[in-house]
Amino acid sequence: MQGSGNDFVVLDGMSQAIDMTPERARALADRHFGIGADQVLLVEAPSHPEADFRYRIFNADGGEVEHCGNGARCFVRFVHEQGLSRRNPLRAEIATGLITLHESESGEVSVDMGRTRCGPEAVAFDTTGLESSACGIDTLWHLPLPGGGEARLSLVAISNPHAVQVVSSAATAPVLEAGRHIESHERFAHRVNAGFMEIVDRHTIRLRVYERGAGETLACGTGACAAAVAGIRRGLLDTPVTVHTRGGPLQVSWRDDRLRMTGPAATVFSGSIDIDELVRQQSARRGL
Repeated sequence: MQGSGNDFVVLDGMSQAIDMTPERARALADRHFGIGADQVLLVEAPSHPEADFRYRIFNADGGEVEHCGNGARCFVRFVHEQGLSRRNPLRAEIATGLITLHESESGEVSVDMGRTRCGPEAVAFDTTGLESSACGIDTLWHLPLPGGGEARLSLVAISNPHAVQVVSSAATAPVLEAGRHIESHERFAHRVNAGFMEIVDRHTIRLRVYERGAGETLACGTGACAAAVAGIRRGLLDTPVTVHTRGGPLQVSWRDDRLRMTGPAATVFSGSIDIDELVRQQSARRGL
């Protein structure tokens, strides 16, 4: 499945028991020797009494993460297409709580993204010895970059951690170099998603994101939400915000502390695979 070009392997853990491990997730996400995906999504029975399903996310590097906005849209489409539920809206259990999802007649999916938190504590960021500056109601943290210069970061948690900076041009921003440095910087205890935001007008931005454990993707739903929140807190944007990603536009609104994202979700193909055989083949190749 894909949501704005952010692509996923989605697995039905309701009709069968799936023990997802980092090794299995990496094998499935491998674009040359597996199926290929930015993330692997697993739909399971919930443990929370108010949830319809449990929704788990594994990055291409095998690590399990807290949230994925584009994946959440694909999750609800998958549940409806597979006949697992007719409920609309749906409530899904993620690692940090519950989210609500609604599929419209047009096929677009809206996701209430859950609690939004801002600041160093929200993303487990060590500020020791760093300079900071005020911008609107936000605090920007000045992170030195290799080769000189610095990134002035807004820190936002949309269940998962984001560091957003404003750039003059998203198209020419050094996303691969600076993004890789920020994503794995030792000051972020759990690593971070690095966003590069270009302000077009007060309701429009262009965005690229170097995702934690996946690298740059065509779109990042939680990254779009984090960028919109950062821009509004900086005094540069007003809600609602159209976020233009390389995979297409997403709509984000933030009112009364309620954060909602809307965008497309589509099934590309479906099938079955022997995960253990896939892992065995990849292990054998590594042994050559």
